[in-house]
Amino acid sequence: MVIVLVLMGPRTCLEITAAEKYLAFMKLAIITGGSRGLGKSMSLRFAERGHDVILTYNRKKAEAGAMVAQIETMGRKAVALQLDVTDHKSLNAFANTVKGVLRENWQRNDFDFLINNAGIGIHALFMETTEEQFDQLMSIHLKGPFFLTQKLLPLMKDGGRIVNISSGLARFSLPGYSAYAAMKGAVEVMTRYMAKELGARRIAVNVVAPGAIETDFGGGAVRDNKQINDMIASGTALGRVGLPDDIGGAVAALLSEDCAWINGQRVEVSGGIFL
Repeated sequence: MVIVLVLMGPRTCLEITAAEKYLAFMKLAIITGGSRGLGKSMSLRFAERGHDVILTYNRKKAEAGAMVAQIETMGRKAVALQLDVTDHKSLNAFANTVKGVLRENWQRNDFDFLINNAGIGIHALFMETTEEQFDQLMSIHLKGPFFLTQKLLPLMKDGGRIVNISSGLARFSLPGYSAYAAMKGAVEVMTRYMAKELGARRIAVNVVAPGAIETDFGGGAVRDNKQINDMIASGTALGRVGLPDDIGGAVAALLSEDCAWINGQRVEVSGGIFL
């Protein structure tokens, strides 16, 4: 939706109100890992609602560029920025880059929403998990969001929102995910503390915990292995495994004004898996 004001004389109250309402409606979100998997769905569903996106990617620049182009065909604005959330010493520089992008592309000094989505999956039994795997998962899923959020908070608008991404595996247990699930459990605790401490700025913080989703997570096992897919579907109340848009839509809804009073909560989006 585009509103054009043609000034041929004094502006009417109606014209001013329409423009102000439009500017107030349009929000800007930073979505880490926003060019693929669940992040791709989040970016598209957010744009569908009339908002703009800064999405990050790690290595796949062309894939991120294609996402930007797709969002632009929807009439929205998007920018893709490279970010390795494990390179914690680079986060100050990333925040400065975001500051410049905000001014250049949106003529503003702040953004509205942060979705800490970037992540990987490692499947390893407890007795076979290496220290390197453990440290990698901690660096990406816990330390990365913790300190990235720290660096970006000075740029976040008061009254903004943060959504962290956990996993159903923090509630139920499947062999091979002890380290991954432990990090996600820590993310859920971190979310409550963030909600408590950022309340003075009216920033709401929640965590979304997806169930099993058909993506390339874990080598695409849920998506590509029919036996695994059927097993999970049989244990899910709604009778199927999840799709990326199930999560993208839920995150977009959680960022809507209808959900502004939800704060410090864990929202599992799993179709009722292993109830």
